[in-house]
Amino acid sequence: MRTVTIADVARHAGVAVSTVSYVLSGKRAISATTRQRVLDSVRVLGYHPNAGARALASKRANVIALVLPLRAGMNLPVLMQFATSVVATARQYDHDVLLMTADEGPDGIRRVAASAMVDGLLLMDVEVRDTRVPLLRDLAEPSVLIGFPADAEGLTCVDLDFHRAGAICAAHLAERGHREIALLGAPGVVYERGTGFAERTRAGFLAEATERDLHAVAVPCAETYDEVASAVKLLFDAHPGLTGVVVHNEAAVGHVLGALRALGRAVPEDVSVVAICPDDIAERARLTSVLIPAEELGREAVRLLMAKLDGLPAGSILLEPRLTIRESTR
Repeated sequence: MRTVTIADVARHAGVAVSTVSYVLSGKRAISATTRQRVLDSVRVLGYHPNAGARALASKRANVIALVLPLRAGMNLPVLMQFATSVVATARQYDHDVLLMTADEGPDGIRRVAASAMVDGLLLMDVEVRDTRVPLLRDLAEPSVLIGFPADAEGLTCVDLDFHRAGAICAAHLAERGHREIALLGAPGVVYERGTGFAERTRAGFLAEATERDLHAVAVPCAETYDEVASAVKLLFDAHPGLTGVVVHNEAAVGHVLGALRALGRAVPEDVSVVAICPDDIAERARLTSVLIPAEELGREAVRLLMAKLDGLPAGSILLEPRLTIRESTR
């Protein structure tokens, strides 16, 4: 079967080849009627612009890199939500996505940038004192971080306001009369790396509890049932008056609920539970929760990166957390 060319599209739409090129590249304003006629011809004929030719013409690779943290303490299903959103959004901008792992650190970023394989980079699992930050400031290629380092000067970042998320959870429990509360947070290795989202959630939770004169404790939480059950038992042995728990560990949510049942503590009659997690996890257990908006963060990160590639302003964004009240708190 013969490959459809740009000339075929032009003949079908009744326009010049240059007009088709302008419609597809967006480099010149074309009337809405003509643009739609060209796009209709592209769809009917099944035309796919040659990626290599586009790259040569635009001096772009039409590829962005996504640096994924495939390492201990990170929840794979949630990471895949981020990745899926990034890939789907990038395709809307006619870009593909090169997946990288974070274990190479600055060296991996330097290697990919030097290869000219990508136009820009998206980075996840940002640490408070992230060693990649100095390099990102020096690179010619634009970048966007899904997360905030301590010093975000000169960087473009997007994230949920995790400090506020932790505070909202503590405030919700306080408003329901709970005076002794706990945060079961991310696995210990996540705190050891100084990962921003975990540290900020803990800080926000404890600050709000202090402001409301609550007795609060925050402890790391592992991911296996036996480890979670042990941590929950130790927590209630040390704090028998505990009546409110916040879980910020997607992989441990179900295990925490199971551990509470094993201790004979009913939810919400004996213990109110709030989770910071994706909605699908919270919905299954009917948990009051703060949403981790993985899809929205992925979309916003790509949008900001594309704006930077086009030389447009791209300021950092903190998304406001949203609390959804379900049956697990009273």
